Amino acid sequence: MPPDLTDQIWRVISENWALCSILLTILLLIIVPALILAKYVRICLNILSDTVPPLSRTQVGYQPISGEEKDFYATDGIRLRGVFHHPTTRQPRGMIIFAPEFKSDRNSCARYCRALMAAGYTVFSFDFRGHGESAAEPGYFPRQWVSDREVADMRGAISYVENWLEEHGRPVEIGLFGISRGACAGILAAAECPSIKTIVTDGAFSSDCTLEHLCKKWAKIFAKVRVVYENHPPEFWRFLRWCVFLTCRIKFKCRFPSVRKALMRMVPRPILFIHGERDSYIPVEQSRLLYALSPQPKHLWIVRHAKHNQSVDVQPAEYARRTLDFFDRYLAHREEASNIYREGRPEELILGVPYGIPPVPAWPGAGRGREKPRRLHGERLSAGIN
Repeated sequence: MPPDLTDQIWRVISENWALCSILLTILLLIIVPALILAKYVRICLNILSDTVPPLSRTQVGYQPISGEEKDFYATDGIRLRGVFHHPTTRQPRGMIIFAPEFKSDRNSCARYCRALMAAGYTVFSFDFRGHGESAAEPGYFPRQWVSDREVADMRGAISYVENWLEEHGRPVEIGLFGISRGACAGILAAAECPSIKTIVTDGAFSSDCTLEHLCKKWAKIFAKVRVVYENHPPEFWRFLRWCVFLTCRIKFKCRFPSVRKALMRMVPRPILFIHGERDSYIPVEQSRLLYALSPQPKHLWIVRHAKHNQSVDVQPAEYARRTLDFFDRYLAHREEASNIYREGRPEELILGVPYGIPPVPAWPGAGRGREKPRRLHGERLSAGIN
């Protein structure tokens, strides 16, 4: 650069130093956050693209059950394979759609639903696109994060079962049982399907909240300045989520809807959340968050010592009992005294009444003339919380 030109530039800066300082400050306030945001977006895209959850493979620790194989179609026209498991010795008690986890198939319902089938429930299980014997969509790569494609599969399954129930003269009332990603797809589809009367989820999560959790968790690995990544305001994380999912919509050609938002707008219906206490991939706080957002009636069961999607293996008998009791109470409407979800039963279990144990005071000062404190904001005791 010629000396004369350099002198002129410095003269302009010196004569307008206040204006130049303002412009430089504005520039830094735009560029620095943009660079930080761009780095976080790259990290999040890597998480969405490459992170593989534990046990993300076809489950083999069960004996498959044969059934009536059927082909049907997702709402966007993709051919899917499903199977009906009909009760053989009992009058049908109700219809349940089973939505398997990522990298699993329709046969995995045998791992979770044997007690339901034995009790007389008809179970319809299916393969999501790109899994099992369902067709793959050209150009679409299934991920462990539920997208609008899996929601289209779930809606197709619900529509198919609705028509089947009408053809067989049975009430169009359906229970939904979903595992991990399948649970997420089920919640998202159920928000718009009044025929879904009750929902059981195992390892459910909301992609936006889980992604934010993982990004915060791994920020200390990728970020250079500790004071920066430890002091991002909540607005930063919300804006980051918006940027990430907008970028995903362009890059992956699909949307990742929010389970959290779906629950907030869902018409109230009974829902049971199951989650492994030692889940290292989807933290148990995710199910606690979704439980808090859900309308009543709702129940939460945290399974001690269980990892991701392993609750059924850690406590198989209790798992069978709780899922069967839940569908009996809220789908089949069976009023049995032993049902854990019967009205008033949670309080009885807490007080020890069913076991012949003398009731303990439910609050400090009970029995001494002091008034029992009121519950706040519709708070409700639940036998499903450990």
